[in-house]
Amino acid sequence: MTSWRDERRQAAVEHAAALERRKASETAQARQLLIDFIATLKERGIEPEPLRAQVVGSNTSYRTNLTGWYLRRNRSLAVDVDGNFYILGVPASLKARVAGVHVVPSDPPLIVGQGARDGESLPLAELLRLRLES
Repeated sequence: MTSWRDERRQAAVEHAAALERRKASETAQARQLLIDFIATLKERGIEPEPLRAQVVGSNTSYRTNLTGWYLRRNRSLAVDVDGNFYILGVPASLKARVAGVHVVPSDPPLIVGQGARDGESLPLAELLRLRLES
């Protein structure tokens, strides 16, 4: 016979697993959107460019080793030529000013800016559509 505590623990484990499956599914959908976006850019002859990381709260930016396309006008989000998604906000650093920065890819979200101020979140598909129109 299982105790109430064991049942609650099992329910929590199942809930966490379901959330992880949903996140993995959303990430896969978002990655496919980015792959399709890159294919469209290439068809249109839009070449990738060297990406720079923006210092949060500043107009300063640092070199990265990335090449790709910016997704937002403020250059805070980008996708590289391999379809990896990047958030390009970095803290100020004297070392980064000289040597550049290494930015790691993030899992792309289906809703960009979710949880941000009202009006700042946008479905990834819509963001990519707007980027293609600009």
